[in-house]
Amino acid sequence: MTIHRVLFGAGRRVGAIAAVAAFIIGLSFPALAGPHRARLSVDLAKRLSSGSDGASQVILAGTDSSVKIIAARYGARITKTLRGAAVLEVTGGQLAALSEDPDVDHLSGDARVSRMASVTSQSTGADQVWEGLEGLAGFTGRGVGIAVIDSGIAPHRELRGRIAASVDFTGPNGAGIDHYGHGTHVAGIVAGTSGAYGGLAPGASIVSLKVLGDDGTGNTSDVIAAIDWAIDHRAQYGLRVVNLSLGHPVFESYRDDPLCQAVQRAVDAGLVVVAAAGNLGKTDDGRPIVGGIISPSNTPAALTVGALNTHGTAARGDDGMATYSSRGLTALDLVLKPELVAPGNRIASAAAPGAYLTRTYPDRIVSGSGTGGYIELSGTSMSAAVVAGAVALVLEARPSLTPAETKLVLQLTSSRVPGAGLIEAGAGSLNVAAAVQLATGGVLSNTVIADETIETAEIAFLEQSHADAPAAQSITLGDSTFSGGTFVLGDTIVWGTLAAIDNACDTTPTSSVTNQTIVWGTTIVWGTTIVWGTTIVWGTTNVYPDTIVWGPTNVYPDTIVWGTSVSNDTIVWGTSVSNDTIVWGTTIVWGTTTLSGDDLSD
Repeated sequence: MTIHRVLFGAGRRVGAIAAVAAFIIGLSFPALAGPHRARLSVDLAKRLSSGSDGASQVILAGTDSSVKIIAARYGARITKTLRGAAVLEVTGGQLAALSEDPDVDHLSGDARVSRMASVTSQSTGADQVWEGLEGLAGFTGRGVGIAVIDSGIAPHRELRGRIAASVDFTGPNGAGIDHYGHGTHVAGIVAGTSGAYGGLAPGASIVSLKVLGDDGTGNTSDVIAAIDWAIDHRAQYGLRVVNLSLGHPVFESYRDDPLCQAVQRAVDAGLVVVAAAGNLGKTDDGRPIVGGIISPSNTPAALTVGALNTHGTAARGDDGMATYSSRGLTALDLVLKPELVAPGNRIASAAAPGAYLTRTYPDRIVSGSGTGGYIELSGTSMSAAVVAGAVALVLEARPSLTPAETKLVLQLTSSRVPGAGLIEAGAGSLNVAAAVQLATGGVLSNTVIADETIETAEIAFLEQSHADAPAAQSITLGDSTFSGGTFVLGDTIVWGTLAAIDNACDTTPTSSVTNQTIVWGTTIVWGTTIVWGTTIVWGTTNVYPDTIVWGPTNVYPDTIVWGTSVSNDTIVWGTSVSNDTIVWGTTIVWGTTTLSGDDLSD
């Protein structure tokens, strides 16, 4: 048996990091004295403080009977029933009363969600997986069902015969047709069948669950209902993967967020949930934003994907992060995200005939028309779809993998992105060829893509729930066991650089990081590399010389400043302002209810 040992910063937690995490959490969650008040998501807290008496939709957790009792108590109307919750329409006065009801622990807004908006198959090694690796049969995702929760799917030759079912959650008479164009494009990336603009898993089947309307937005409650539908019908359609190329800003801890809770239910049921990190990586004037990960990709349960810019080549040497791609740590919970990155810039895929995106961006049509047209779009939506297809390939190769094991395999086999680090690129750039090799044979090895030898970064993350587990975590794949200690970054446990051991008597690692020291606050030191905390990088230079903006998440009226000025780079985490927007000077970073996902120029 070949044993691989993982070295993780001497197998210990970093006290300085934990201290800062506790400090920030202390700022974010002050103790409140006095009468009971339910925890409110940020959007509801703002609505309540504004004094508005307009109607709003809120999600109340509870049994059917308890929700009905509470709704009747205040004359609120139940508009939708969910699993373990319901959506209530309430006035400002009813919201205030609900927030003070001792039977109500937490209220969430039914926020609007929206889409995040070849060379790809070659640069990720998927083409090698199709053809077969080292004596293995080729894998195309056959037998793996993927739920695409999006704006529906339009008829297109790329997806002919691939759609196993279609359900419309946007209205009682909906037909599931994509009038926006996002879901069709995403589905083509996942499982399109053509050679030129095909998907990563051309043998997989698609279940279309429409939750976004003609404008590319929808209700959180519809997304929750779609996720629960996928859980209930997973055996019927062979569902193993859920793709969420959508989201909304983080309004509350993932522990309270009903959308994140739905993702956790799906993962507990054995579904791999792939979620777009979001497109909040920079301000309008180009300054980098840190902490812009959206919901539900902020939950540790999700496989969160950022966007890579391949510059239109299969070679990985010129790849870099797409500047719009959201970075971690996550707001409120400080979870390390994303897990990894994948191509997301100017991805050509199926165009929905006559849909909004096709009409609005005719210059992005790259080929054909009607049901044979193809359009280029950019965003972490596209990256998530790439990874969803990659997951299908890995699961066909090794169907017994759990969601956690699948995540681990994809992270360990990713490769480092030059100039980017953990909060920007996660474990690195997707390499599905290496992932299939690891999943089938327990072999963690380099691969060749576009005549370049690609080394694995050998880093993975553990969920916070493992924080109190023994230091030596392990997983067995084939004849190999991967194990090692951990260190904590913010709210996430990081599996560090992997050292391969040839046999039980040979203890010389083939790759490792030695003398690791991490100092949190103003500077991160990794070995001899010193970088300011815009990111933890493997490079040697300051990544961003300008002002760093932390994501717009603070519900309190005062600005929170992290640490001090570092090389004239000020880090600011969120300022709450009026009109549901976050403003830095004169620049609007984002609204609090909808999220635009199309960065077509980067």
